[in-house]
Amino acid sequence: MDGDVVTVERVVPAPAEAIFALVADPVRHPDIDGSGAVKRAKTDAPRRLALGSKFGMSMRMGVPYSMVNTVIEFEDNRRIAWQTRFPGFLGRISTGRIWRYELEPVEGGTRVKESWDLSQDLQKWLLKLGSIPDVTRKNMEKTLERIEELTSAS
Repeated sequence: MDGDVVTVERVVPAPAEAIFALVADPVRHPDIDGSGAVKRAKTDAPRRLALGSKFGMSMRMGVPYSMVNTVIEFEDNRRIAWQTRFPGFLGRISTGRIWRYELEPVEGGTRVKESWDLSQDLQKWLLKLGSIPDVTRKNMEKTLERIEELTSAS
């Protein structure tokens, strides 16, 4: 883990527009999630994310739970990031990690960089313990594999 951020990257043989369309659609997040924890977008999720968009996700890691996400960075077809929190009171005292995707056109496709940024997370000290960063890195690598499979097939 580099400071408070875990980053993985992969060159995907697809245009940035196709990859961005996939990650900017919260309904597709269960399809790309390498951890298996993302189950479905809440029914009020926008079809395409934009700066300031809020969207809820139904999750399951052992037990079911929900997260509320807010898009905090957005550059069409280049960069998107959302900060995730628990809903209600719990969200004010815990969480705050940021998931970020950065896309760069390169020879052979698009370099996709995914980051798990704990710099603003109120639990970062806990999340940096033990194998959590390594497990997260492996799950992120699976996410980039899924993105490649889904965008290369179209």
